[in-house]
Amino acid sequence: MPTDDTHGQRQYKSSLFADYFNNEHRLIEAYNALSGEHYPKDTRIGFETLANVLYMGGYNDIAFTIEGRYVILVEHQSTLSNNLPLRLLLYLARIYEKMVPSDELYHRKLYRIPTPEFIVVYNGREPYPDRQVLRLSDAFIAQEKSPALELVATVYNVAEGHNAEVLAKSRALSDYSVFVSMVENYRRSGLPLDEAITKAIQECKKQGIMEAYLESRGSEVLNMLLTEWNWDDALRVRGEEEREIGEEIGEKRGEAKLVRKMASRGRNAAHIAHETGLALEYVEKIVAAQN
Repeated sequence: MPTDDTHGQRQYKSSLFADYFNNEHRLIEAYNALSGEHYPKDTRIGFETLANVLYMGGYNDIAFTIEGRYVILVEHQSTLSNNLPLRLLLYLARIYEKMVPSDELYHRKLYRIPTPEFIVVYNGREPYPDRQVLRLSDAFIAQEKSPALELVATVYNVAEGHNAEVLAKSRALSDYSVFVSMVENYRRSGLPLDEAITKAIQECKKQGIMEAYLESRGSEVLNMLLTEWNWDDALRVRGEEEREIGEEIGEKRGEAKLVRKMASRGRNAAHIAHETGLALEYVEKIVAAQN
């Protein structure tokens, strides 16, 4: 029987997702549900997650080989970045570099490598489709019909109210979704994060949700989620601040353009300030820079 530490490679900064699915039976069940495959629970898999590679500030990916495939399964809680395929490409390059002996690259015989597959599990709070495909080629400056390089990542939304059919195929994935949703619901009710997590752990144990795992890993779950969600909140706040700054910059550029246009038509700084409602000193600086 697999334990809750199947391959014995836990990291202190491991996310709850990576820690919970660090178990062969749960991982195969979840992979089958997400990919549509039907591998038996005793199918041999090899855990290949790169050690000491931080993804979004924590270890929240599971990389494993199964039947000639190299699968990178990643959880994402914050707003999904459109740069995710590029990050996955860089991650995969490091994996292949580690996997392939350097001298093999110069042999005449073709060196066979596992077929990559990229699955992203989204469990965030913002609206997102049940399923979304992200492509590396969307980032290319010159768009081609058949790009020479492509990476496709499929995103599945497993937040509350999404992908019921997928979750019905995996008790482990469904339980995980319920637990995370329960923590979030307690947070929305006004509880501090630590209390929300503790209450969700207690309630899930009563309902038989992730029961064995939470019994053995309860205190670690609290620490992992506190670290993970505080980081996630910090990223979300930073993103909101950057968006506000961007909007403010855009607004300032628009104002400056208007001032320069009025000045080119012979209006003086005082007249422009009066007409636009902008500060005279601010208008004078723009007019002076134009001259």
